[in-house]
Amino acid sequence: MSQSSKRKNGRGATATAKPRITPSKRAENGNGASATEAERSRLPVLKTYKIYVGGKFPRTESGRYYLLKSPAGEPLANISQSSRKDFRDAVVAARAAQSPWASRTAYNRAQILYRIAEMLEGRSAQFVDEMVQMGIEPLDARAEVAASIDRFLYYAGWSDKYQQVFSSVNPVASSHFNFSMLEPTGVVSILAPQDTALIGLVSTIAPTIAGGNAAIALAPRDLPLCAATLGEVLATSDLPGGVVNLLTGDRPELLEHFASHMDVNATIYCGDDTNDLAAVRTKAAGNVKRVASAVGKGSIAISFVHQMLNE
Repeated sequence: MSQSSKRKNGRGATATAKPRITPSKRAENGNGASATEAERSRLPVLKTYKIYVGGKFPRTESGRYYLLKSPAGEPLANISQSSRKDFRDAVVAARAAQSPWASRTAYNRAQILYRIAEMLEGRSAQFVDEMVQMGIEPLDARAEVAASIDRFLYYAGWSDKYQQVFSSVNPVASSHFNFSMLEPTGVVSILAPQDTALIGLVSTIAPTIAGGNAAIALAPRDLPLCAATLGEVLATSDLPGGVVNLLTGDRPELLEHFASHMDVNATIYCGDDTNDLAAVRTKAAGNVKRVASAVGKGSIAISFVHQMLNE
C-alpha cells in the first residue's frame, strides 16, 4: 500500500478535504432581499413609555399618549399622558406605602438610596443616550447623569443625620427632658423642573424620600425619557412600591390636582411661572399643605427640602 493511501480515520477510508464555503458578500433576510435593503424598508416600532405607580408600570387610565420627537423632528417614543384619575391612583399608592417606609430605620433608607445610586451608575450610558436623543449636548448629558448619581449618594448620607442636625433638646423649668424631633410630612406631590431631564427629578425626589415621605412626581413634558427610565431603576433597587410614583403628561392639566388633593400633605413647585405658583399656593390652602418652591435651574440645588419637608 502506498504512503498516500494509508488509513487516517481508523475505518479504512481516507480522509477527504471538506469543501470551502465562501460567504456571500450581501447577507439575505430569507426573502431574497439584502439585510440593508430590509432595514431601509422596515418601519421602526416606537416604545410606549408607561407611568410608574405603586411599583408597577400601568397604562394611563385614559389611554392617551403623545409622540415625542427629537429636535430634528424624528419620532423617538410614545409617552403616556396622565389624567386626574392616574394622579388619584398614585396618591392611593403613595399613602399606602408612606407609613411602612417611614417606620424603617434611617440606616435602611440610606442603604436603599445608595442602591438607587448604584443602579443609576450601571445604566448611566442609557441615560446619557436618551438625553442626547432629546437634544442635550453629550458633555452636558454626562455631567447631569453624574450629578444625579452624586445627589442620591448625598441624600443617602443625610438619611440618618438630619434628626441629629435639626432636632433639639429644649430647656425646661422642671426635672425632665423635652425634645423636639422631626416627623415625615407624609405624601408629597412634585411638579419637577421642566428644563432638566434628570437632575431636577432627582433633586426633589431624593430629599423627599430620605426623610420617610412618599412622592408623586410629574416629569418634564418635553424631556420625559429619563423619568420613564428612572422608574425602571427604582423598580429594581429595593425601594418599596408606591414610595415614588412617576407620571408624565401636561403640567397645565395636572397642576391644580397636584395642589388641591386633600390626601396630599405638601407640594413642591419648580418653575418660573408666578401665576402657576400662585395657583398652587391657593389650592394648597384647602388642607393647609406646605408649599416649597424653587425657581428655574436653581431647583437643581434644592437641598433645603430635606429640612422643610420633615419639620
